[in-house]
Amino acid sequence: MTGVSVDFTDVTRIYGAVRALDGLSLDLRPGEMVALLGPSGCGKTTALRILAGLDAPTSGRVAVDGIDITDVPPNKRDMGMVFQAYSLFPHLTVLDNVAFGLKLRGKSKAERTTLAGDMLDLVGLAEHKRKYASQLSGGQQQRVALARALAIQPRVLLLDEPLSALDAKVRAQLRDEIRRVQLEVGTTTLFVTHDQEEALAVADRVGVMNQGRLEQISAPADVYAHPATPFVAEFVGLNNKVDAEVADGRVRLLGTSLAAAEGSITTGAGVALIRPESVRVSADPAGPATVASVSFLGPISLVHSIFDNGTRLIAQTSSAQATALSPGDRIAVGVEQPAVLVVPSN
Repeated sequence: MTGVSVDFTDVTRIYGAVRALDGLSLDLRPGEMVALLGPSGCGKTTALRILAGLDAPTSGRVAVDGIDITDVPPNKRDMGMVFQAYSLFPHLTVLDNVAFGLKLRGKSKAERTTLAGDMLDLVGLAEHKRKYASQLSGGQQQRVALARALAIQPRVLLLDEPLSALDAKVRAQLRDEIRRVQLEVGTTTLFVTHDQEEALAVADRVGVMNQGRLEQISAPADVYAHPATPFVAEFVGLNNKVDAEVADGRVRLLGTSLAAAEGSITTGAGVALIRPESVRVSADPAGPATVASVSFLGPISLVHSIFDNGTRLIAQTSSAQATALSPGDRIAVGVEQPAVLVVPSN
């Protein structure tokens, strides 16, 4: 398959007094996977439904491969969809479930069997083709749903919270599997999720949405390291919040000075947002803070500290280093971050 471009141009969707989408402009490049990330009600699923043709914009347009499809019915759009619910037919075998869309498109039985078998091979379920949905695990059923969506060779693949119903371990495995398959097939893909880890792990670019607006769209590393707005900074990643003072493009906090990130308040008192992995701690009897607790998370640990003035800070460090620290130990604390975003205190 070859990917196609997708373009939302100033798309608005209004339901009564609610603006579910507020002037969304977004492009997907051919073969790219874009993840729309945000809290419930931010508009990400509305955008996906409009692209699928299951909802219509109040204004604006949607184009695929340069052709306006805003008024094209959903059955004419060639979209493959995978939902949170697997929606498999219980009376059909795995092979027949995958071949169902091909049957609706008038493909011969031999062609259906070949294409469906190829897709099951792609998702690693060829040996289960004669089974029924009830004989499969949740992760396997979602793989079947993915194979079914891809079997029709869609121009665009739409994934609407496809991993939400799975437990954490299966979710991580299937997340990586979806990315592998998408890269191998090359289908342009829109992935909707509220899980930041999913979005950052699989997407070429991540779009963060808030109240119907796209606040930032960038490569995952850029969204995480260089959030464009306070909302993005707070939504993506764990943050320490530390009182700070801004003047002349510099931020004063915890006895040190750092550059103010773009989007920060320009002067005066505010709250600095600091990633735990940017905080360095070390044992120091004369240090300004005390270890409150240590949370072991496998190869990494979180060291929770409290300063004499009551400020609390979380540092992410290797578990090997964290084993040397115990609650009550005095520690030195430093911040190593190229620039710090400072938001209003309010």
